[in-house]
Amino acid sequence: MKINSLKISSILPLSMLLLGAILSIACENDQKDIDRLANIEAEEAVDISKHVTVIYSDSAKVKAELKAPEMRQYHDSARVGNMEFQKGLLLIFYGPDGKESQRITSNYGVLKQQEGITEFRKNVVITLANGSILNTEELIHDDKQKKYYGSQPISAIFTDGRGNMQGTSFTSDLDFNMIEWTNGTGLIYMQNNSGFPGLGN
Repeated sequence: MKINSLKISSILPLSMLLLGAILSIACENDQKDIDRLANIEAEEAVDISKHVTVIYSDSAKVKAELKAPEMRQYHDSARVGNMEFQKGLLLIFYGPDGKESQRITSNYGVLKQQEGITEFRKNVVITLANGSILNTEELIHDDKQKKYYGSQPISAIFTDGRGNMQGTSFTSDLDFNMIEWTNGTGLIYMQNNSGFPGLGN
């Protein structure tokens, strides 16, 4: 996926904030304090964008839309290319027909572009197009392996006849059709004598 559009109402590079801070205190603080503030930029090379909307597309078709009140884009060697959402985010996926297929909200997120990993943490809610809802504290999207997984407890209320499930961790396909639950429990509905869904270990 590529970023086609980025609407940003304001951009606050850290270097501008630091320059303002240094100029405002230069007359009062000693050289040691000024040097310490100047070194923050090297330690945290980051651009901060407010009220962000990012459109992901492929072959001129919109695949996803990300919205966040704040996005931090890092430039230091350890985190270059990382985008962090400390104030939460909303990610909406669209199917081939252009209709919403699922949405994910969380209080924190980080996109690690070089690794192809997106992490959603704290109050993660996944809502599917059919109204099914999954709740967890951790959701990892692995773009290279085309799967979701998480090591934290997860619960699901399905509206498609699969019942209600809980587990201590899970692995899933991108559509949440095939979910492998670890220590899975819950109310399961049999469908077409196909047997039970995978409950994991």
